[in-house]
Amino acid sequence: MEIRRIILQPGERAPQLPADTAQVPLELRVKGFLKQAAALGQEAEITTVIGRTQRGLVTAINPRHSHDFGEPVPELLTIGAELRRLLEGSRDAK
Repeated sequence: MEIRRIILQPGERAPQLPADTAQVPLELRVKGFLKQAAALGQEAEITTVIGRTQRGLVTAINPRHSHDFGEPVPELLTIGAELRRLLEGSRDAK
């Protein structure tokens, strides 16, 4: 399960934050195992993988990892081959 809880409201956030960041609440999202049955949108208590207990609103059941490294950068796609050619060339020059 994944739960969500507001840690700080916009008015409670640090004054040095950029304006667009300061306008939104600081939110905690954490994954773990339900201690008791709960449905999406209900408040629940979970135990994290490292044994901590957290409480918040259930936002996802069996959430997946959705992060990645973004779109490929064309200039970086050939770096491995270019580096091999450079290294082989420096070895031949000796």
